[in-house]
Amino acid sequence: MTISIWRLSHLTLAISASLFIIIAAITGLILTFEPISNKLKPYSITNNELISIAQTIDALEKKYNETITIEVDENNFVAASIIDKNGAYKSFYINPKTGEKIGDLLKKSHFYDFITNLHRSLFLKSTGRLLIGFVSFLLFLITITGTLLIVKRQGGIRNVFSKIVKENFQQYYHIFFGKIFFIPIVIITLTGVYLSLERFSLLPGTTNNTAKLKSNKSNKTIKFTDFEFFKTTNLEKVKKIEFPFSSSEEDYFNVKTIDNEFEINQFNGQIIGHKKQSLSLLGSHYSLLLHTGAGSILWSIILLLSCLAILFFIFSGFYMTVKRRRNTTSINNNTLKDEAEFIILVGSETGTTIRFATAFKNALIQANKAVFITELNMYSSYKNAKNIIIFTATYGDGDAPANAQNFIKLINLIEPKRNLNYSVIGFGSKQYPAFCEFAILVHASLQIHEKFKPEMPLFKIDDQHLSSFENWKNEWGNLNNINLEINLNNLLEKDEETIFKITNKSKINIDNTFLISLKPTSKLKFTSGDLLAITPKGKQTKRLYSIAKIDNTLLLSVKKHDLGICSNYLDALNKNAVIEGVIQQNKKFHFPKKTKDIILIANGTGIAPFLGMIQQNKKTRIHLFWGGRTKKSLELYNKQVTSALENKTLTSFHVAYSQDQQTYIQKVLESQTVLVSNTLRRDGVVLICGSLSMQFGVEKVITKIASQELNLTIEELRKKKQIRTDCY
Repeated sequence: MTISIWRLSHLTLAISASLFIIIAAITGLILTFEPISNKLKPYSITNNELISIAQTIDALEKKYNETITIEVDENNFVAASIIDKNGAYKSFYINPKTGEKIGDLLKKSHFYDFITNLHRSLFLKSTGRLLIGFVSFLLFLITITGTLLIVKRQGGIRNVFSKIVKENFQQYYHIFFGKIFFIPIVIITLTGVYLSLERFSLLPGTTNNTAKLKSNKSNKTIKFTDFEFFKTTNLEKVKKIEFPFSSSEEDYFNVKTIDNEFEINQFNGQIIGHKKQSLSLLGSHYSLLLHTGAGSILWSIILLLSCLAILFFIFSGFYMTVKRRRNTTSINNNTLKDEAEFIILVGSETGTTIRFATAFKNALIQANKAVFITELNMYSSYKNAKNIIIFTATYGDGDAPANAQNFIKLINLIEPKRNLNYSVIGFGSKQYPAFCEFAILVHASLQIHEKFKPEMPLFKIDDQHLSSFENWKNEWGNLNNINLEINLNNLLEKDEETIFKITNKSKINIDNTFLISLKPTSKLKFTSGDLLAITPKGKQTKRLYSIAKIDNTLLLSVKKHDLGICSNYLDALNKNAVIEGVIQQNKKFHFPKKTKDIILIANGTGIAPFLGMIQQNKKTRIHLFWGGRTKKSLELYNKQVTSALENKTLTSFHVAYSQDQQTYIQKVLESQTVLVSNTLRRDGVVLICGSLSMQFGVEKVITKIASQELNLTIEELRKKKQIRTDCY
C-alpha cells in the first residue's frame, strides 16, 4: 500500500540504523550512571561563586610548599597539584576554602572505560567514530520525521500537546514519550554529531592567537593573593590555573576559564596576554556536558530516561509496523476494471480500512457480482460500472490518507462513461476533532458532480465499530437487493480471542430472554459498555453483545430468536461450559468518570451494560429509564435494580411497559423534562442502548427538551459528548 513520505522516511531510517541505535542507547544508558555516581561523591563544593582565586591560593600557600596547578572539573570538584612540606609531589581534591585534602582523584573504572569505547567507536577506532557520528545524525532525522508524524496525527502544530487518542499501548506511549523526550533526544543527537565532527577536525578553525597586552612597568612585587585579577575572579569561572614554573620574567600564570585564557604577570598581577576561546571550542565544551550529563544529576537522569525512551521507540515502532502489515490486506482483483459492475475505492493510511473494503469485496464476489477494488488515487473511468462504493479513513486534521490525496482532483479531470450511483463510508474516531472530515469532503464533492448520484447518506464508523459496519452493510445490501455475508471475525485481531467459562445462566423469561455470566480463563481487560463478539462453532456469522462487568465477570442479556444462530447456541450451553469470544473495546460508550449526573436509557436487552455501570458506581447520581413489554419482563433484572436502589448506586428508576400500560420509554422520559434538562445543564451525560427505533424516539424527546429548556441542539450535545449511543 501507499503510505506517506514521512512515515516511509521514518521507517526506513529506523530500520537502517536500528542495530547501532540500540547499541548506542544501551551503552549511553549505562554511562549515565557514571556522572550520577561521581556527583554523589562528597567532593563537590557549593558556593564556588563566592570563593575567589585569591582565597584558594592563600589557603594552599599556608599548607604546602608550592602549588603547581588548580583545576575545577564539571562536577565542581577542585583538584590541586602541590609539593608538600616534605618535598613530595601530590594531587588530590581539596576544600578551596581551607586547602585541606578531602579525597583522592577519581580514576575511570575499567568497566566504564570499556563501555565508553564501545559507545564512541564500537572498538573500530576512527571508522567507528565516523559511523557513530553518522548514526547520531540518522537518529536526529528519525526524531524530526517522527515529530512531523505526531504533528500530522494530532491535527497540526497547535494540537501537538492536546489529548492523545489511545488506540493501543504501543501507539499511545510512542506518541506520549515522543512529545516528552523530543528536546532531550535532539540535544543528544546534535551534540553527538558535533563531537564527532570535532574528532575529525571538520569544525571551523579553532586557533585563536593570544593577544599580547601592554602592561604598566612596575618594579614593585606584590603577593599573589593581592593580584586584582585573582581577587575579582571567582572559582566557578575557572577551569585550570597553571602556576609559573620558575621566577623568570618570561614565566607567568596561565588561567583558563570556560570562554577565555589569560596570562598573568607573576610579579605584579597584570594581564599580559588574553585569548578568547573560539565558538567551536565553546561548542565542544557544552556539547560534552550535554551529551554525557557530567556535572548534573538531574540532566544525567533525563539522559538515562531518554535512552530508555529510545529503546522503547524502537520496540514499539517495529511492533506497530509488523502489526500494521500483518493486518493489512493487499489489494487484488480477479476482474478487470472495465468489466466490473461494482467499483470499490479505498483511502487508508494504516491499512485497516483496506481490510473492511476487501471483506466487502469478497462478499460481493460470493454474491456472484463483478467487482474491482483499487486505491482512491487510482480512480479512472470504468466502462461497465454502475455503482461506486468508497471506503476512506481521515488522517490528521481532516486530511486525506496518502493513497487518496489526488482523488478530488481526479473526479474533476476524468469524466465517467455513464451516470454512477455512489456510497461513501467514512472510518475514524470521534476522539479526533476532524472525525471523518475527508469522507465528508468526498461525499460533498461527488454530490455536486452531475454524473454521480448518492445511493444513501454518508455513513460514518467510529473506532472500527463492527456492529455499525454490519448495519451499513445490511442497509446497502437491501438497497441493491444483494444478500451479503461477511465474516466479522476476519476484521478483528486474532490474538484478542479469549476462552470464557459459563459461571451462571438464568432461565428464559416471558420475553424469551436470559442472562448469562462468563468468566475469562486468562487475564483480560474489559469494562461495562464494551462488546463481546461470539461465533458459534462451525459457523461464520459473528454476533456482538454489549457487556456488563460485574465482579470481573461478563454479564450478557440475550434474547433468543427462533432463527437466531448465536442466541440458540448460547441457550443450548450449560453452566461450566466454555466458549470463545473476542472483546471489542467500545470507548465511546464507557461510563463517564468525572460526570456527576448520568441518565441511562435502554429497552429490552439494552439494559445489560447499564447493570455493570450501576454496580461499579460510587458517587455519580444515576437515573435509569428502561422499557419492557410487561411487568414480568422486569423480573429478569429486578434483583440488580432493587439492590442498586438500596445501596444508592442508583438514584432513581423509571420504567415503561409497552403491553401492560401501552407506554413507551420516550413518553416516560418526556414526563421527566425537569430531570433531563437539569442533568444536561449540569454537563451530565445521557447514554442510550437498545433498538434503533427506541433511540430515534428518545432523541426526538431530548431534542425538544434541549431546544426549549437549554436553547441547544442535539448535534451540539453530541459534539460535547453529552449524548452517547450504542444501538442496533
